[in-house]
Amino acid sequence: MNIPEKQLKRVDLIFAETEVYETLEIAFKRDKQEVLNEILESGLRGRGGAGFPTGLKWKFTAEQPSEEKYVICNADEGEPGTFKDREILTRVPLKVLGGMAICGHIIGAKEGYLYLRGEYRYLVAHLDTYLNSFNDWLKKHGIDFTIYIRMGSGAYICGEESALFESMEGKRGEPRNKPPYPTVAGFRNKPTVINNVETLVYATVICKYGASLFKNLGTFDSRGSKVFSVSGDTPVAGIYELDFGMTVERFVEEFGDGDTKAVQVGGASGFCVPRKKFKETIIGFEGVPTGGSMKLFNSSRSMYNVLHNYLDFFHEESCGQCTPCRIGCQQLLHGIEAVKKGEKSTAYLITLLKLAETMKIASKCGLGQSVGNSFKSIVENFKEEMIY
Repeated sequence: MNIPEKQLKRVDLIFAETEVYETLEIAFKRDKQEVLNEILESGLRGRGGAGFPTGLKWKFTAEQPSEEKYVICNADEGEPGTFKDREILTRVPLKVLGGMAICGHIIGAKEGYLYLRGEYRYLVAHLDTYLNSFNDWLKKHGIDFTIYIRMGSGAYICGEESALFESMEGKRGEPRNKPPYPTVAGFRNKPTVINNVETLVYATVICKYGASLFKNLGTFDSRGSKVFSVSGDTPVAGIYELDFGMTVERFVEEFGDGDTKAVQVGGASGFCVPRKKFKETIIGFEGVPTGGSMKLFNSSRSMYNVLHNYLDFFHEESCGQCTPCRIGCQQLLHGIEAVKKGEKSTAYLITLLKLAETMKIASKCGLGQSVGNSFKSIVENFKEEMIY
């Protein structure tokens, strides 16, 4: 398969200084449809991993005939290997709040909520400093929109949008059946836009500089840039904003240690790309999408141990609501342990792969549906390490 060569390009949109209040003043004076068209034209897709077009989500919510609507910033950054949202909230919180206010203006919402991961409680005092003055500024400029902070309690499942709504409403964090989707019935069963931290910052950037700047970055299917959390066997671990749509090979050339045998794209719920597929695999929505986590493994690492760690995590974090995920995570974990110990034959891995496929189809939410991503990609590409 011929993949067009795309050089790795570092970008500085997220953390660059931006006059947020000035951007908001201009945005609020423009026609709402005009601002929405800018977001649509940019091709911005959700940066949480799923990649739903941001403009469409705002459009669908704006069209709902409800007097009560909400904007939610999903800052429940629980995916293993992802740590970019906390950096964004620390360094450029006004850009996040600005994106929420712009969204609220377009859809007709009066309230916004920043749902903060329980482990990030230490950020509350810092965020309140900005939030109080931001809300005051909105009020002084006649904008009927107020943002509040809501805390999570450390549950991975609450990163799933509908489980997040349940948590905000004081209920057990469990996914809802869909449809209806949040744009119709989200928080308090009212039309709701829920976006990732990074997505909202890009919305502010697009309103500041226009759609063309963002649109000219990335690829046709993956417009713009992306913030990556780089960790693992790398001499330059950290947070980097890069042009979207590069190959894993280009990424490894920049961040690998010279002995990279696999890259886990998208955290525990993502895909493990082996060395033989580096050149042909694109990091983007047309290849392997990611919420930001990029973990590199060299030859000293046991991919069995990596998979075992992921399955142990999923087994612990499954909310237990649906049987495919609750039992499936347990059986996948016990299954690879049995094969490794010799209690089950190698052929049992085929049975486990079928179970993972069933979970993808039958699980209620993205947790159970995504377990098979890392399981299948590791088992199929590193089968020998599952056995010996």
